[in-house]
Amino acid sequence: MTLNDNPFSLAIAYINHLTNERRLSLLTCKSYSRDIAVLLKFTKGTPFDQLQNHHIRRTIGQIHSKGLSGRSLARMLSAWRGFYNYLARDYGYKHNPCNGLRAPKSPRALPSILSPDETAKLLEFPTNDLMALRDKAMFELLYSSGLRLTELVNLKPADLDFSNETVLLVGKGNKTRIVPVGKQAIEALREWMKQRTTLIKPGEVALFLSRYGKGISSRSVGQLLKIRAAQQGISTNVHPHILRHSFASHLLQSSSDLRAVQEMLGHASISTTQIYTHLDFQHLAKIYDATHPRAKKKN
Repeated sequence: MTLNDNPFSLAIAYINHLTNERRLSLLTCKSYSRDIAVLLKFTKGTPFDQLQNHHIRRTIGQIHSKGLSGRSLARMLSAWRGFYNYLARDYGYKHNPCNGLRAPKSPRALPSILSPDETAKLLEFPTNDLMALRDKAMFELLYSSGLRLTELVNLKPADLDFSNETVLLVGKGNKTRIVPVGKQAIEALREWMKQRTTLIKPGEVALFLSRYGKGISSRSVGQLLKIRAAQQGISTNVHPHILRHSFASHLLQSSSDLRAVQEMLGHASISTTQIYTHLDFQHLAKIYDATHPRAKKKN
């Protein structure tokens, strides 16, 4: 092939390179294919060696105007940049028109949370069988201590310290932290621990077990939480991470200690935790609108 080859041929060659040489997954290769197809569509078949920085900037602007998020555009730009690196290596391209360009930032979506009343209602289901005891312990712990789902399913009994009412967690990057556990979660965990031995299979070390005595999966925890939410009449789309978000927001509303919330959540940067200050402001704004005389609309 030469520099004058059809752009479609070069695009196909790149995808073959990703598939056969770099051995990327089928899903990843499909994603790259879609991104390169977008470049072909918006540049209308212009030879890739003739595209300049302003062509790519204009293309990004056109796509953004159609509603694509900044995060998706950033991924697309990364794919195009990698494509041009491949063309430079194998076809002698002298410049990469994607260099120096950044995707427009999208407003960061605020996480969904449950209100304190909704959370209490969710966790008030009866514990009249072994699986209900387990679910109560799992969900109370998720909300009480702000665990990630992976942290929950990887817990072992030895990670619980009942005397100090804490739990040892291994978070992202294998970083460990010790966080307090609330009294209701401690009570639910004690009840679960009394019954856990009747279910466990030999050699299993997980704290939370499936009905077959093996460690419970992340997928199962999510499904069980949705079932419990539906049974309790919670209409919100409930998932395990919503309990972590609710924990952080409720704790921040009552304490205003952003640094403490950061440490309990295991965030490397406090900027990640600051998203909950926006939720806290929304909460205060609702109270203001509902109660302040100057906020009430006149009839």
